Amino acid sequence: MSASFKVVIILTAEAHHAEVLSGIHKQFKDFFDYSEQAVYIYLDDHHVVWNKKFGELVGYATPAAAFKSKKHFLELFVDASSQKKLVKAFSNAMESGAGSSNTIVWKHKSGKKKKTTTILVPIPYDGHLLALHFIQ
Repeated sequence: MSASFKVVIILTAEAHHAEVLSGIHKQFKDFFDYSEQAVYIYLDDHHVVWNKKFGELVGYATPAAAFKSKKHFLELFVDASSQKKLVKAFSNAMESGAGSSNTIVWKHKSGKKKKTTTILVPIPYDGHLLALHFIQ
């Protein structure tokens, strides 16, 4: 396989993930606006949609603003003390379809931290399994 073919695959996957994210955002937009909780849906480290309340929790209005730094989701938003727990919950959800409730410490871009209860639920969309998170 040539290097140029690999690049085409990567770009195609990136475009597909962007399409999935756009579709999921359209489907959940009213719910995001309605929910009294911080909510986000995670596909992978740079493909995330969230509501205004989650943006306020982490200090970024949009995912695009947050990911300008090229840092990964956990590094940007989750305190080191909670990272393994959130990764394990996500892995369990993707592997067994199990939702969970966990105590997670979130980081605001200002450095402030907030201890929360985070509920993670796996959801299927367009052939993908994503994680819907509610934060209280």
